[in-house]
Amino acid sequence: MGENQFSGPVPENIGWAKNLLKFDLSYNYLGLGRADDLKFITSLTNCSNLNQLSIQSNHFAGPLPNSIANLSTHLYLLAIGENQISRNIPSQIGNLINLQHLGIYSTFITGSIPTSIGMLQNLQQVYLGNNSLSGKIPYNIGNITQLSNLDLGYNNLQGSIPPSIANCTKLLALAVFRNNLRGTIPRQIIGLSSLSIQLVLAQNFFTGSLPSEVGNLKILEQLDVSKNKLSGEIPGTLANCKSMRELYMQGNAFRGDVSSVFTTLTSIEVLDLSYNNFSGKIPKYLEGFKFLRYLNLSFNNFEGEVPKQGVFGDVSTISVVGNDNLCGGIPELKLPACPVLANDRRGKAHVSKVIILVASAVVCLIFLLCVPTSLYWIRKSSKKPSSISSMEGRHLKVSYAEIFKATDGFSSENLIGTGSYGSVYKGILSRIENVVAVKVLNLHLRGASKSFIAECNALRNICHQNLVKILTSCSSIDFGGNDFKVLVLEFMPNGSLEKWLHSKLDGQHQLGNLNFIKRLNIAIGIASALDYLHHHCHTPIVHCDLKPSNIFLDEDMNAHVGDFGLAKFYPRIIQSSSEDQSSTTGLKGTIGYIAPEYGAGGHVSKAGDVYSYGILLLEIFTGKRPTDGMFKDGLSLYKFVQLSFPDRVMEILDPLILLEDSEERATNIAENYNDKIHRLRECLVSLVRIGVVCSAESPRERMEMGDVVKEMCSIRNIYLGAGIHREL
Repeated sequence: MGENQFSGPVPENIGWAKNLLKFDLSYNYLGLGRADDLKFITSLTNCSNLNQLSIQSNHFAGPLPNSIANLSTHLYLLAIGENQISRNIPSQIGNLINLQHLGIYSTFITGSIPTSIGMLQNLQQVYLGNNSLSGKIPYNIGNITQLSNLDLGYNNLQGSIPPSIANCTKLLALAVFRNNLRGTIPRQIIGLSSLSIQLVLAQNFFTGSLPSEVGNLKILEQLDVSKNKLSGEIPGTLANCKSMRELYMQGNAFRGDVSSVFTTLTSIEVLDLSYNNFSGKIPKYLEGFKFLRYLNLSFNNFEGEVPKQGVFGDVSTISVVGNDNLCGGIPELKLPACPVLANDRRGKAHVSKVIILVASAVVCLIFLLCVPTSLYWIRKSSKKPSSISSMEGRHLKVSYAEIFKATDGFSSENLIGTGSYGSVYKGILSRIENVVAVKVLNLHLRGASKSFIAECNALRNICHQNLVKILTSCSSIDFGGNDFKVLVLEFMPNGSLEKWLHSKLDGQHQLGNLNFIKRLNIAIGIASALDYLHHHCHTPIVHCDLKPSNIFLDEDMNAHVGDFGLAKFYPRIIQSSSEDQSSTTGLKGTIGYIAPEYGAGGHVSKAGDVYSYGILLLEIFTGKRPTDGMFKDGLSLYKFVQLSFPDRVMEILDPLILLEDSEERATNIAENYNDKIHRLRECLVSLVRIGVVCSAESPRERMEMGDVVKEMCSIRNIYLGAGIHREL
């Protein structure tokens, strides 16, 4: 029953179904925000065979009943996160001896973590992050030897990390960031060789040095020890961590020369060493790290020349501010020129004199020859208006303070959406007095920095009426010294296509209806944007994440494609797959819209976007998500449509398309309404055919976006020419 748009209370006697095995109400709008919202859990204790209970992502409030600890001992999944649940976790939670997944995250839960959790020796995943838990992490948590994921981040936990966690030899990910943990980092934890996904210890009060056992993390991809009170030099054993992709060490008191520390970390993508006491020269070998996309060396004691190649060649991917003794680098860094060494000066002195004499003679000769001609052109050009073609000033330069003010301190009232890597706020920039959309990246999420860079790179050189326009970006630090990255985009007053296609009651307000011509125009706008990205950019771009929530509608309901956080430049992809591993099996997208060849390890291609467009087109006109609950046992949106094509296409049409009031319907009948419906059916058949062809399993069978645009425009002309459409 998950994702069914249910609302209201859950009946308190739901437990009458004693043979119930699975109870899933997740991702709905259930609950009234009252203290008795969870009374129904008590009745579920009658279901002696219940093995799954999932009520996450609803509107449930009130205390978590103690009766939850009396549920069936067959229960292996308990997911109640993303609600307004309060009070403590029941101390008898250890009764659920077969529990494998425990998810109580993003709630108002307080109190301590019960020590009885150590009795749940079958637990594999524990998600208790983003609550208000306090007290110490139970020492006996190390008894849960099957544990693979442990998230305790964003709480108020105190004390130290129990070294007993080292007994969890299957642990892949450990996150305890943003707590009040103290003491040194246990050597047993930093040396837990099973960790492969992440170890996040950030924003605590850990002291001492980084233990040399860090070298045991040979397969770890993300290590975050930022914003603690760590000191000393980085141990040389870090060189063993050759799988490291993201390393965050900022905001500590680390010191020493790092010129030879990172030589073996060739897979690194994000490296942040800012706000420490590192010294010496910036490692030149970092120029050759082909995966390195973000490097922050700011506010240290680095000296000497800044390299210019690789990651150092783009000012948006590197920060070196706050190092007073640096010089050189690319001009955008605005560093002083490096001094010429004395030996070089003596060795080049005589040659320089000769060059100066010859150059002076040549300049004088050119001057004498060109003066008359120059005077002529100066007089002539002075009669014409001047033009400025400089890139300078094309984008505003904004600070964190301006963004903070524009969004009223990132007020919840200005929050207009959330995404994979952050939140979007509505704001007004005082300098342009325009409403803008401010996309704030959550840099604690893995891939957020990479997404920011990808989106900047994609949006800086493209311009099309059906693309969301980037106004500027800001990569700075906030008032607390934390890294801060935002994109400032044009504001879309009608929100996302997702909300219009699958609109839900929001209080007493409901979005309007999308009739056939509106949907057709939106589909054409999306196709036009993709055709531009694929065939008319200076460097072709593959979007990689086309879906309704990434399509935005302006005040005239025109479609604008946005969110380029996963975009790839096409030539880079086809030159060598090894240059961008994320373009193959590491691809991240959205289930239901990802081309099947990506799942089989295929390379990113334009055909992948075409597939996503085909699925999106079918969704626009059927009103059904590709992940709808009806699609199971081999049935998919593609097959659902294909089974009705072409004879029964009107049966799969979203009924809201034909929604009309009684007076208008009566008028239409008088004007041969049936004939118009027949013509509408013909247009719909053509549209569905395009959707089916574009979402074909084989990339070779799919259409080019240029051909899609032509056919879609032809369908619109036929539709409008038949006089079917109503006024928008």
